Amino acid sequence: MKLEEFDFDLPEELIAQEPIENRSKSRLLVLNKSTGEIEHKIFEDVIDYLQKGDCLVLNNTKVIPARLIGRRQRTGGRIEVVLLKPIENDVWEALVKPGSKARKGEEIVFGNGQLTAKVLDNTDYGGRLMQFFYEGSFEEILDKLGQMPTPPYIKKKLEDKDRYQTVYAQIPGSAAAPTAGLHFTEELLNKLRAKGVSIVFITLHVGLGTFRPVKVENVEEHKMHSEYYEVSPEAAETICRTKETGKRVIAVGTTSTRTLETIGDENGMVKPGNGWSDIFIYPGYKFKVVDALITNFHLPKSTLIMLVSAFAGKEKVFKAYEEAIREKYRFFSFGDAMLII
Repeated sequence: MKLEEFDFDLPEELIAQEPIENRSKSRLLVLNKSTGEIEHKIFEDVIDYLQKGDCLVLNNTKVIPARLIGRRQRTGGRIEVVLLKPIENDVWEALVKPGSKARKGEEIVFGNGQLTAKVLDNTDYGGRLMQFFYEGSFEEILDKLGQMPTPPYIKKKLEDKDRYQTVYAQIPGSAAAPTAGLHFTEELLNKLRAKGVSIVFITLHVGLGTFRPVKVENVEEHKMHSEYYEVSPEAAETICRTKETGKRVIAVGTTSTRTLETIGDENGMVKPGNGWSDIFIYPGYKFKVVDALITNFHLPKSTLIMLVSAFAGKEKVFKAYEEAIREKYRFFSFGDAMLII
């Protein structure tokens, strides 16, 4: 399977640069994966497609202000660090720009010296292992010095940090938001509960595995970077009960999908626990747990559009994308949504 098969042309003006004012008023393209039928709705209409007994699975990870601008202690040169995941004892995996200036042993200063770091080693994907030094609380220092690591295709500065968080974000640890969840409001979630839809929260901290570009010509050769997940006993029990009663498990986002498919057995049952997921889902994959999917519109040639193509069929997905472009849907992180049923 060739990487070029997942390419498409997207007019730059359709890349959303900021979130709309009301989260649940974004547009919603509904795709029936059996028939290929497409409907155009508003996101809050999603309630019409969910039924009593269905289970909605949301990723409650919280984005940390993981983008740090520092200077090299030796030369004073500017350097940018994006934290990806903690390893141990204040050692983090990170992306560093310019990478050529972040050699082993390089020392970096952030702010007025409240935070410093030393490059320990390279990683196998071009990142760095870095040891951080500080006094007090690392989270508080990050809140003061860090910025939200919005994707590079968003050129406009985000004025309200909370708009790059879901309303149910709870567990800090992500370098990027699980953006399919940005469309939900508390009011909409409460309406779904009132309808009899079960809502459960799982955690997958979004890191390099989600947004790392595919650089190999043969898709099957791509290796996902691992991301940490947690699934509580209560969430697992609700998901299993949903499957046992013949109702649907609806994943919100590719991160929830990957977590569920990581922990699911061949019968669609899941067990609680935590660990690291490096599952790579592309066409040919047989889904075990997820019955329906809420997602955004993704980048060409990304692992995300490959997952969606695996779920609904590549031909149907690309036809839906063509229609979304014709209808001028907004794309990527702050863009519109898609429901695949």
